[in-house]
Amino acid sequence: MNNVVSQRFIKCHNKLREEKRVRSSRQFALSLDYLPQSLSEILKGRRDVTIELLRKSVEVYKINPVYIMTGNGPMFMTEEDHQNLRVLTTITNPEEEELIVHVPLPAQAVYAAELGDPSFVQDLPTYSLPDYKYHVGTHRSFDVPGDSMEPTLFEGDKVVCSFLEPTLWESGLKDNFAYVVVTRSDVVVKRVVNHLKESKEIELNSDNNFYEPYRVPLSDLREIWYVRARITPFLPSPKNIQRYIHDEVADLKATINQQSRMLTQLSQTVERILPRQRD
Repeated sequence: MNNVVSQRFIKCHNKLREEKRVRSSRQFALSLDYLPQSLSEILKGRRDVTIELLRKSVEVYKINPVYIMTGNGPMFMTEEDHQNLRVLTTITNPEEEELIVHVPLPAQAVYAAELGDPSFVQDLPTYSLPDYKYHVGTHRSFDVPGDSMEPTLFEGDKVVCSFLEPTLWESGLKDNFAYVVVTRSDVVVKRVVNHLKESKEIELNSDNNFYEPYRVPLSDLREIWYVRARITPFLPSPKNIQRYIHDEVADLKATINQQSRMLTQLSQTVERILPRQRD
């Protein structure tokens, strides 16, 4: 017996035939570069639909991936929905268990630009975690770029995230929670304030007060991932933290003292020059 995703796929196939958008199951299979015999096995309940077949069906026939995965919404997308759709590429192991794809810092700019290229994602490193929650749904991890989320997250940390389906952005984005936001040109880790209902925007805030908040329009958003865990390469002891703070304060004092001496010397020089000019 097919799994529930395959059953929904079969319903979409049958609907296409009823509406005469495809003449036959054979034509449907060939249009997707799929073997008609293999499709017949799926339709008879002897095998399950593959991820690649689903991807092509979404691309060619505008089958709604939200309906396929959850049973919610219409079977097929509108033209506008289809144009805005980005099919998420996932990687599985030989047991068909989905793996966590890691996006390292050097690859993040390319990742934002190449979301539509499955081969790019397939070349990224993958791994799994033992916790059961990472075996349900789609997860991805990202290197934390820069210092904008200090002291919560530091450059070199990795955040493990769960995928937030675009249909859930308006209702599911929680204010002041941390997310990885992928735009048309960048990958950032920020706290989000949801303004999608009012102005079709989200506000991105940093934990480091040096950085100003800014807004991103819905049209620039490509993926949003909810941060669930942090992997840090180093956890300093309290003594090390105190020593680090002490050294930072000492360096700051030395800089202030040096600047103070320079100002004193400058003032003395000005005082020597001014009397000569008056004479």
